[in-house]
Amino acid sequence: MKIDMHVHITPEEISRDALKIGEKEPYFDLLSRTPKNQFATAEEIVAEMKKVGMDKSVVFGFSFQDMGLCQYVNDYVIEKVKAYPSELIGFMTVVPNHPDAPYEIERCYQAGLKGIGELFPAGQPFEISNHKDTAAFAECCKAYNLPVIVHMNEPVGHDYAGKTETSFKEIEAFVSHHPDLKIILAHFGGGIFMYEMMKEIRGLFKNVYYDHAASIFLYDESIYRVMREIGLLDKLLFGSDFPLLSPARYEASIEASGLNKEEKMKFYGDNAVRLLQECGISLGES
Repeated sequence: MKIDMHVHITPEEISRDALKIGEKEPYFDLLSRTPKNQFATAEEIVAEMKKVGMDKSVVFGFSFQDMGLCQYVNDYVIEKVKAYPSELIGFMTVVPNHPDAPYEIERCYQAGLKGIGELFPAGQPFEISNHKDTAAFAECCKAYNLPVIVHMNEPVGHDYAGKTETSFKEIEAFVSHHPDLKIILAHFGGGIFMYEMMKEIRGLFKNVYYDHAASIFLYDESIYRVMREIGLLDKLLFGSDFPLLSPARYEASIEASGLNKEEKMKFYGDNAVRLLQECGISLGES
């Protein structure tokens, strides 16, 4: 089974009104105005994934500052997961430090959503290193056994839209505050995975996973071998960042990675299946 763990889904109304919404949502405005930005409906996602041979996609709406907009996109995800139960696994989005976050998490969980993502610590905003900002949110996620996807990026190199200043120290604090929470750090965690060579970080990050979304813009294919050498290949998840990139765009770098067939299958889906099943998510038949 091949699973794409990082797919953005957008209601047509949000796409249509993006400029107006952006007037009150600066991070959304920043990303939506970039030349490479695209929006995708559920139907477009299902069609693309069928074309490229992905069995299931984990989909989530944009993480807005406004809880009302988060609820709106969550409603869309709930509706479309019911329409495409074999193809889509729905995650929800919330503002973690909002007083209504636990209620929204419960509502969406009861409606069939299975995780949280993709949170933008610098864009919503909330202080991810502040225990007070994340305590109620994290406790609710742990109560329902929900994995959480968090946006990260590398602290060096060229600037681009969406590159934030969330630091490794802040992520370490978040993980330290909630060591039992299953956390997926997007975009190779911005490189923080390298510090799992430190024994204390390896122990602390026992429930931390990484997706490779947008990696072809940043890293060469040797990064997969580095993950293997460090012993982290079991924690690496396929994530395309569609519609920014189709899963097919990664095929060349994966083929050149030096991973064997078994290792590629771990990355393409086996690791995701194990994680999702640990979270009580039934995958059914592809």
